[in-house]
Amino acid sequence: MEFTASQIAQYIGGTVDGNAEACVHTFAKIEEGVAGALSFFYDPKFEPYVYQTLSTVILVPSTFQPTQPVKATLVRVADPRLAIGQLLNLYESMKPRRTGIDSLAYVAPTARVGKDVYLAPFAYVGDNAEIGDGTQLLPHATVGDGAKVGKECILYANTTVYHDCVIGDRCILHAGSVVGADGFGFAPSADGYEKIPQIGIAVLEDDVELGANACVDRATMGATIIRHGAKIDNLVQVGHNVELGANTVLCAQVGIAGSTKIGEWCTFTGQVGVAGHISIADRTTLGAQSGVPGNIRKPGQTLIGYPAIEPKQFARSAAVYKTLPDMAAQLRQLQKEVEDLKSKIKD
Repeated sequence: MEFTASQIAQYIGGTVDGNAEACVHTFAKIEEGVAGALSFFYDPKFEPYVYQTLSTVILVPSTFQPTQPVKATLVRVADPRLAIGQLLNLYESMKPRRTGIDSLAYVAPTARVGKDVYLAPFAYVGDNAEIGDGTQLLPHATVGDGAKVGKECILYANTTVYHDCVIGDRCILHAGSVVGADGFGFAPSADGYEKIPQIGIAVLEDDVELGANACVDRATMGATIIRHGAKIDNLVQVGHNVELGANTVLCAQVGIAGSTKIGEWCTFTGQVGVAGHISIADRTTLGAQSGVPGNIRKPGQTLIGYPAIEPKQFARSAAVYKTLPDMAAQLRQLQKEVEDLKSKIKD
């Protein structure tokens, strides 16, 4: 399917510089552009490719001013990254969707399955479970007894929604992700560890996405809640009774301990670790490998390090850390000199 530059501009609210009838039929990174492709540019370090690429149409910021001739047609938009996302979503929505229940899928007699659902071979829907209209379960996706999955969701291969858990509308669970496994609850005893039954549930509200092998544990009592629009990357662990705020982003290998409450629009970058039973304010940003042992009460902060501190302070501390071996050697030398002086004074 082909689209002209003018059609693209109309769809994303942009303006055209160049041939408004230029046609594209595919997407490409700007550095790998080919004829008939649509690319986008927003980072200044990629500007040379604007003049070199073979792509037919390029999305550029509204303020972009070329310093060399440009062969491609430009479509100017406020945010090229957002615009390319809108176009990719349009592209995905136009792909044909599978429907129907494969003969190798299992649906319990008491389960309720909506319209236009697709259940791939070996998908499993348990007793009294509910699957909303237009939802897709790919091979070996499992929805346990009494669980509910909303409309227009995609559960990729080998995903598991445990019994009684709730998934909202338009959620995406990538391969191997698990919703509702037991929280890590054990009580030490003389004979080892006594398991504490986890009788709560896990709830994902609308428009939540879980990356591959991400885990959201069920609550000890009550519910672990992932609020609407949250995005959770691969290999993230969300502990029991956590409440994750709306539109918060957890990047790869983040770990959230139990009963922590995290605000809205937060961003935790890779390998952030958060202690349990604390609160984190809205719009908090945590740099990679940060550790959070206590509450963050002031909203809108950017922090990094362990314990997480203000970035400039962290940078100064890191500069000192690199010189610690030299400082230690100097200290030992000073101690030796002081001891020598003391011995001379005594003499």
